[in-house]
Amino acid sequence: MGNMALDRTETTSVEAILKGALARESRALSGVAPVISHMLDSPGQALVTDAIVARLRGMLNDLAQQLLYACQTSPPSEPSDPAVIDALAEDIARDTALLEHLYALAIEGHLTARLEQRASLDPVLSVLLQELIASDQPSIAELAMGTLAAQSRFMQSQRRMDLPLGELPSELFARVLAKFQSADLGLAAGEIESALASLRANYDEGAGRLGLLARLTSSMRGGAVAALELEHAGLALFTSSMAALTRQKRDFAVLACHENQAARLALSLRAGGMSAAGVERQFMLINPSQMLPEDLAALPTDRAQALLDGIAA
Repeated sequence: MGNMALDRTETTSVEAILKGALARESRALSGVAPVISHMLDSPGQALVTDAIVARLRGMLNDLAQQLLYACQTSPPSEPSDPAVIDALAEDIARDTALLEHLYALAIEGHLTARLEQRASLDPVLSVLLQELIASDQPSIAELAMGTLAAQSRFMQSQRRMDLPLGELPSELFARVLAKFQSADLGLAAGEIESALASLRANYDEGAGRLGLLARLTSSMRGGAVAALELEHAGLALFTSSMAALTRQKRDFAVLACHENQAARLALSLRAGGMSAAGVERQFMLINPSQMLPEDLAALPTDRAQALLDGIAA
């Protein structure tokens, strides 16, 4: 009976610590979009921040350029007017949900490159992805090959600081098109409607990288827990599996890997069914300087999930 009381005390203590830390981290995340909006207009930030802001600017301009290209009936002989691109990019950047998603992609690209440098993790072909490609189930092998190609394109896009429109989640794709439709760019209504129809006809969310990762994670079923070993899975599958196992948006799973989101990462891994020793292994790769709360093992997985659900609500 005494041991049970001690366990409950330990659980309450670590839960309170993580709950407070998660609340602080979530408040910080809620302020990301306004800060990014300010930074996009204010050059001269720190080195890593500059790199993230540059990627955001690049992706926004590339999305605007693709929308304008879609209005042309033949391949463009020269780039669109930079002033028009900037105006459209600025307009779509006012969408907070889009800006937060692009920020998560930029963070993912940055963290993937950092893990390659620091821990020699291949940014495209992880050990787990190799195993899935070699699966004796043709459907899974084909899906894994498609994911490999999509991840390769993502890393190339991050280096070029661009983003294909087709890689946006369906909700954000629709919002970007709505922004384009309502923007005052001096284009004929017929041109815009024709471009919108073409873009919608060619859009397939399931064929994009995020759709492929979600389908591949789902195909692993209970094996998705194995993808919580970052060194084995690679960051892309690691974050997709963590999101699926804990019912989080994938963007939050990516941002949990940021050095200032240690409580979210610890709770996500614990809610996903990982032992305290396993959580510590992931922290050594992602946030080696971060200290885990004592008695993390005493926190049940269902309580970790409840804390994540509570902050999401």
